[in-house]
Order: sequence, then structure tokens, then C-alpha cells
Amino acid sequence: MVLVILKKLLTNNDSTKPLLPIHSNDSGYSTIDESSVKSSLSYDGVSNPRGLSDAIIGLSDGLTVPFALTAGLSSLGNSKLVITGGMAELVSGAISMGLGGYLAARSENEYYRNQYSKEKANFHVSLASTQASICETLKEFKFSDTTLSSIANDIEKDRDVYASFMLKFVRGIEKPENGREFNSAMTIGLAYFIGGFIPLIPYFFTDVVESGLIFSIIIMVVTLFIFGYAKTVLSLGTETSRHTCIMNGFSMLLTGGLAAGSAWVLVRALE
Repeated sequence: MVLVILKKLLTNNDSTKPLLPIHSNDSGYSTIDESSVKSSLSYDGVSNPRGLSDAIIGLSDGLTVPFALTAGLSSLGNSKLVITGGMAELVSGAISMGLGGYLAARSENEYYRNQYSKEKANFHVSLASTQASICETLKEFKFSDTTLSSIANDIEKDRDVYASFMLKFVRGIEKPENGREFNSAMTIGLAYFIGGFIPLIPYFFTDVVESGLIFSIIIMVVTLFIFGYAKTVLSLGTETSRHTCIMNGFSMLLTGGLAAGSAWVLVRALE
């Protein structure tokens, strides 16, 4: 049973899932097989926290930077200029953000592979030290000494299992998802473009730039608050207090408002 759980954790990148069933009535280990273990280890939360993190990064910048730019350009009094400048910034910004996400994910993957190779090279170099590290790491889960010894012995039989265990549990390094580089680039880039396109929408429907700015501000006030509120719920869970969610919503609104207001004032001052 313990080895099934260990195998499950070593192949699972979501560090937020609990090691053992939380409820006392889930602890009938003598009759649990691997399928029931997977069921009891299910986590009621975000299924892809890294994807969520990438989306939040893209949206956070997309909802503030292009909004500030379009607000600043609107002070020049030309809707076509606002649209042209806004779209140019959206495309270049999305590409830049996506490329940054790709390079960051690739560096993370390269670092993991490098450390994985080092751990495999250290396999059986010091058995006593290895067993002590394994037992010390798993003590917090209150396994018996016999179980700890059994786990340590089984881990030391397989070089790959040993390397995976040492990285994840002893050193706290998570294995990157396969294809994370491309997924991260696409998620951040698209999120940035979508977020940045929202404040630009009103300018497509009016030739009066002042009207476009007013509608853009109204839309962004609502959007920024909702984004800040939703980001808090998704990041911290549905149990988060409403006060915290509301405060984070206003915090996001304040950030976007200050950026847009500063850009508008600066352009007006330089005009």
C-alpha cells in the first residue's frame, strides 16, 4: 500500500495533493488497491496550477500595460492612432511574453534534467546517508520505522526511482510537465493578447476618442475588479474570505487605474 502511494506521488507533478486520505473513514488500507488509492488522492482544486499561474501572469500584464498605453494614446485625440498603436503593442507584447515563458520553462526543464543526472550518478555512493535522508523526509507522515526502512530499501533498488524521490521529496524540485515550454508560451502569450484587447474594443465602434476612452475605462473597471477577485478564488480556494477577494479585486483595479492614469497624464504633459 505504501509503495503504491509512493509511486503515485513520484509520477504526480501536483505537490498540492495530500499524501494520504484526509478523512478517517478512508483509512482502510488493508483492502485498498491502486485504483482506490488514486481516487482517495484526488484533490478538489485547480487541476493545473502551473497553467493557471501562466494565465494569471499573461492576464495581469495584458490588462494593465495595453490599457495604460491606449489611455495615453487617447489623449492625442485620434481613434485610428489608438487602435494602430494598441494592436502593435498587443502583438509585440504577446510575442515577447510568450517567448519569455518559453525560455523560462525550458530553463526549468534543463535544470531538472541536470539535477536528475547528478542524483543518478550519486546512486549508492553513500547508502547510510541516503537511507537517513529518506527516513528523515518521510517522518512527518508518521510511518512506522519498519515501513520507513522498507520504503528506503525499495527506493535504493531502482536508480530512476531513487533520483525522482531525492529531487521531489528531499530537495523539493518538481518534475516539469512534458511540453511545458510550448504550453507556457501559448498560455502567457494568448492571455496577454486577450487581456490587452479588452480595453481596445470600444475604439473600434466610435470615431470620438473621448467616448472610446470613457467606455474603455468603464469596461476595465469591471474587468480588473473581476479578474482580481477571480484570481484570488482560483489561487487560494473557494474557502477564502469574501473580504480578501474583494480587497484583491480593488488592488488589481488600483494597479490598472494608476498605470492608465499615469500614462494619460504623461502624454498630455508631453503634448
